[in-house]
Amino acid sequence: MMKRVGFTKFILAVALIVGGIFILLANLDVISLEMWQVFSYSYPFILLAIGIKFILDSLFGKGDRWPLGLITTVFAAFLVMDRFGWMTFTAGDIWLLWPLLLVLIGVRIFTSKGTKPKVEIRFDDEHDSEDFKRKKSAIGDYSFTNSDWSVEPMNLWNAVGDYKFDFTKAFIPEKDTPFKLSGVVGDVKILMPENVAFRIEASVKTGDIRILDQKADGLNRVMHYQTPDYGTATRKVTFYVDFKVGNIRLDRV
Repeated sequence: MMKRVGFTKFILAVALIVGGIFILLANLDVISLEMWQVFSYSYPFILLAIGIKFILDSLFGKGDRWPLGLITTVFAAFLVMDRFGWMTFTAGDIWLLWPLLLVLIGVRIFTSKGTKPKVEIRFDDEHDSEDFKRKKSAIGDYSFTNSDWSVEPMNLWNAVGDYKFDFTKAFIPEKDTPFKLSGVVGDVKILMPENVAFRIEASVKTGDIRILDQKADGLNRVMHYQTPDYGTATRKVTFYVDFKVGNIRLDRV
């Protein structure tokens, strides 16, 4: 059985596979392509795979990114047909797809369950003086799911990576412990126990944010939430999450 991979690993894997195939064929003189030509030929297939995944995730209840998936899939499909010579379509022709916006607006009207007040996120300097455990890397995953793992301030940055935190299995000290998670592409999953106060300030350029029963998806999304007892609690966790592309989810048990 194929192992399920995270969103970020999926994108990276597809990019490596498609790029590797073209480079291999060029090395074997099956095709003659320069590196820029490899990218030009391969990126529509990568976009098509990403768009289809967004749609499938929405169909199976794993997100609500089908509008972005639909636009990406249609755009990529036309580019792929251009690569096979079935039609003429370039990246500059994306403006021709503007009627899709009308379709999406219409569907949203039918499926909308009401909107919640928008909230703005502001990353404050309250924890700038903390002794963070700083770590910066290009590609990698962080998983804190072992029993009795020790909670301490962290500042993690990844170009591409997944983050998993299970605070129900952690030793949480009697103080405010800050976490700063940021990067380019990321998939963040946080599980908090009911008896621990927390605050989260989350921001993504493209993707979705899900905090308990609140949800925001699309472009330039921000969300700020804190538990009612956050201000008076001595044991609490504060999250600052900021990604260009990604999914941020926090649940409580």
